[in-house]
Amino acid sequence: MGLADKAKNAAQDVAGKIKEAVGQGTDDEHLRNEGRADQVKSDFKKAGENIKDAFKD
Repeated sequence: MGLADKAKNAAQDVAGKIKEAVGQGTDDEHLRNEGRADQVKSDFKKAGENIKDAFKD
């Protein structure tokens, strides 16, 4: 994966953490869950990147 893709994934993870924190602070369950979902998506993308990188070498 390219550097741009890795940066997008990192940004998605950070955005998810922010959404989760705001949702927790405002007691908004929907926003909290949306933030968690963004983080999970980012984690799966990172895992996919690691697998691709492993097969590259």
